[in-house]
Amino acid sequence: MSEVLEEITPLSEKDCFYIVDRHKTEFTYPLHQHREYELNFVENAAGVKRIVGDSVEEVGDYDLVLICSENLEHAWDNGRCTSPDIREVTIQFSPDLLSGSLMAKNQFASIGRMFRAADHGVAFPMGTIMKVYSCLDGLASETEGFTRFLKLLEILYVLSVNEYRILASSSFSHAERNPESRRVQKVKQYINDHYTEQLRLDDLSRLVGMTSTAFSRFFKLRTGKTLSDYVLDIRLGFAARMLVDSTRNISEICFECGFNNLSNFNRIFKSRRGVTPKEFRAMYKKNKVVV
Repeated sequence: MSEVLEEITPLSEKDCFYIVDRHKTEFTYPLHQHREYELNFVENAAGVKRIVGDSVEEVGDYDLVLICSENLEHAWDNGRCTSPDIREVTIQFSPDLLSGSLMAKNQFASIGRMFRAADHGVAFPMGTIMKVYSCLDGLASETEGFTRFLKLLEILYVLSVNEYRILASSSFSHAERNPESRRVQKVKQYINDHYTEQLRLDDLSRLVGMTSTAFSRFFKLRTGKTLSDYVLDIRLGFAARMLVDSTRNISEICFECGFNNLSNFNRIFKSRRGVTPKEFRAMYKKNKVVV
C-alpha cells in the first residue's frame, strides 16, 4: 500500500501559529498527516466527506474539527458537495506551543483534556461552533499578532468547555484514550490482545473480580459504551486499519478481526462508518499518494 503524504506545514519557528482563510470550489489535497496540531473550519460545504482516521462522515453547512496527532490521517473529499464557494479556515500550531508547566495549570486543564481526546480527532456540534464563530470569522484579518494569539486561546478554551465528539477509533489510530481506572485498563488491554477470539462477559468480569451485572454497569459508566459495543468498535477499528495497510481481501479481514459472517461484517461496517469496507478501502486509495 502507498504511504500517506507527510505534510510540511508553512508554520515558522518564530510564529505561534499559522492561519489561512481561503475560498475554493473543491478539495484537492490528498490524505495526509503532520506533526502540528490543526483546527479546521469548513463553511458552505454540505455534502463534503470528512475522513479522520477510520471516521468517514458527510458534513453539513458548517464543520469544525481539531486534530492533535502526527500519525492521524485526514482529508476532505468533495463527495456530493456542489457549492461554488467553500470557505475553509485552517489553523496550525506546534504541539509545543501550550505544553509543560503551562498545561499543568488548573486554568488549562480543560484544554489539555481536549488535546488528549483530539489524538483521535474531535468534531464540534453546531451549538459549539456558533460560540466561536465570530472569533474564527475575524481571526485571519486581525493584524495585531498578540491579539490574534489571545483570540486563539479564547477559541480553544471555549471549545474545550463545550461539547465535542471523538472521531477515530483507538484501534485504528493506535492512540490511547484518557487515563482510566486500572480495572478498565486491564479489560481494554485484554480485549486488544484477544479481539479475534470470542469474548464472554463472564470471563471479562472474572478478570477484574466482579459479577457480570456489576461489571456491565461499571464498564458502561466508565466508558460510555456497553461492553458489546466497545468490542465491536475495537474489531471495526482493526479491520479498518487492515483495509488501509494491507492487500488482504475483505473476507480474510472479516474473519481475522473476530467476525464470523461476511454479510454481517459488511452491514455493521456500513452502519458504523457510513460506507462499506470496499468503499472505505477505495476512498483511502483514492486519497493516498506515493511519497
